[in-house]
Amino acid sequence: MASFTRGFAGRRREVDPDLPPGQTLVRDWPVLSAGATPYVDRDEWSFSIATETGAVHTWNWAEVQALGPQDITVDIHCVTHWSKLGMAWRGVSLDRLFEDVDTSYDYCMAHSYGGYTTNVPLAELLDGQAWVAFEADGEPLTPEHGGPARLLVPHLYFWKSAKWLRGIVMQETDEPGFWENAGYNLHGDPWKEERYW
Repeated sequence: MASFTRGFAGRRREVDPDLPPGQTLVRDWPVLSAGATPYVDRDEWSFSIATETGAVHTWNWAEVQALGPQDITVDIHCVTHWSKLGMAWRGVSLDRLFEDVDTSYDYCMAHSYGGYTTNVPLAELLDGQAWVAFEADGEPLTPEHGGPARLLVPHLYFWKSAKWLRGIVMQETDEPGFWENAGYNLHGDPWKEERYW
């Protein structure tokens, strides 16, 4: 008898032409993680951006909240073939966080509590494309879904939306992160099916 993992059954692409190739629509939100889930208290959480000059810009939870969170609705697409459409999020735009950051580098490495990393070009994080998110579907992010805060880069496969976000380090070149070193694509555009190298 066949068994199915909850969250991976849904309508096929022929019924939902707005889905990227190879994706299946889900209504719930599957939890996928490699390794243990870190539990980070909001009072202990901070976010930083480190540049090539050694400058480190740091915000605590209250300082990030004071930057003016936005409500956004976006679709998310996981490399494991599921998509969730019209998902409501609340977070702070990376544009706000990069306002006073002086860098000539074009690449970023997102770092998470627990050691996870993923590479993202800076151009993919700016111009209203990415957020430090702390709510999803009207609720605070649970640790299983990357809380207290995760990166949200909805136009790329969801592994680029790093859970348990703690900082970004600017890089001169596009070096691979955790999953990219394991064979995932350096960029990860779901519309081009950039799943693997």
